[in-house]
Amino acid sequence: MNTFKEYAKYTSMNVLGMLGLSCYILADTFFVAKGLGSKGLAALNLAIPVYSLIHGTGLMLAMGGATRFSILKSQKAEEKKNQIFSQTAMLAGGCALLFVLAGIFGAGWLTDILGADEAVYDMCRIYLKVLLLFSPAFLMNDLLLCFVRNDGNPQLAMTAMLAGSFSNIVLDYIFIFPCNMGIFGAVFATGLAPVVGIGIQSTYFIRRKNTFHLVKTAISVSQALRIMSGGVPSLVSELSSGIVIVVFNGIMLSLEGNTGVAAYGVIANLSLVVIAVFTGLAQGIQPVVSRYYGAGESAKILAVFRYAVVTVTVLSVLIYTGMFLGTEQIVAVFNSEGNARLQVIAVEGLRLYFTGAGFAGFNIITAVYFTSIDRARPGNVISILRGVVLIVPLAFLLSGLFGLSGLWLAFSAAEFLTAAVALALYFRNKAGTA
Repeated sequence: MNTFKEYAKYTSMNVLGMLGLSCYILADTFFVAKGLGSKGLAALNLAIPVYSLIHGTGLMLAMGGATRFSILKSQKAEEKKNQIFSQTAMLAGGCALLFVLAGIFGAGWLTDILGADEAVYDMCRIYLKVLLLFSPAFLMNDLLLCFVRNDGNPQLAMTAMLAGSFSNIVLDYIFIFPCNMGIFGAVFATGLAPVVGIGIQSTYFIRRKNTFHLVKTAISVSQALRIMSGGVPSLVSELSSGIVIVVFNGIMLSLEGNTGVAAYGVIANLSLVVIAVFTGLAQGIQPVVSRYYGAGESAKILAVFRYAVVTVTVLSVLIYTGMFLGTEQIVAVFNSEGNARLQVIAVEGLRLYFTGAGFAGFNIITAVYFTSIDRARPGNVISILRGVVLIVPLAFLLSGLFGLSGLWLAFSAAEFLTAAVALALYFRNKAGTA
């Protein structure tokens, strides 16, 4: 019962926080659709992969570092856990510098690479540039969220995520409508959200509640690789959304043009929310599983994993039922111009695409489970399979065979095949876990 209570405490707070965090892009989608129409929606959808890259990099470093931190903390290794935090912070700083340079010098080049045409080029370039310039805030927020959560304060992490997301929604409305700032207003509001989150988490350090702090340490290549390897599932989980969007956008442009891209934008952004729920669940079990692993309590580790699988199953059934029954109304919310073709494409897409939600949830949970018990390899195999190896060829193959319907089903097919591999890896490694 104590194990279940701890599981429920961490996962419920983290799922709520991740739901709020996913509102960064969903709020942009809604307000951009209302204020800038289908062209604004298409520009936003083309830029989302870069957001996924920034956020995925932050989660890779934060989750990888926080997993090592939690294991070392349970083993009372005080000096080593502070070194892990310090090295993770240095890695995040280096990545942030690269993103900022890309924003200053490469925003136009990225816009071309992502396939923006003349009609949406300027909006897409502005969104990308501002997003990249705010990357230090995104990475620092991700870092603090994971370490604060693993330091035993999931409540503060949840509060910071929700406060940042609600500020984003309010500022989105203010900047786009009363201030008439267009696409810049949408991305400026998104960039300020992690700043709010960092401000709230700073109280943890001001009140000296933290058990970790920066120390003088040299960058260890082996330790850096271990940190990044442990966070690969989180990176790939985010990047897979971006990769899928890039591939689907390219195929959709050839099939339906900007209207098709805008229709897919509705599905892509709803998908980010659904994946955020499962990612939140996975990140919620990580501190608990890592602590039990450090303490050698294998029975509790397996119990937490079973709780997570049952939760994923229930959530996926509820999500798909809601999507199926409310498809027309959901799409209409984002179809501000009443575009009939957009409505038809998006309605069919929602009902087919989200058949893979349950498999995606199981894959995300299983990948993070493995890295939480310091077994990065099977977790990385699962993540790379679902994020790159299967989805890209299946998108081209099935869209070539069945058109739009095949494109929508590529996501489900990739997640189903990955889930079969994940299940085999779980049973193969189960005995070793116990």
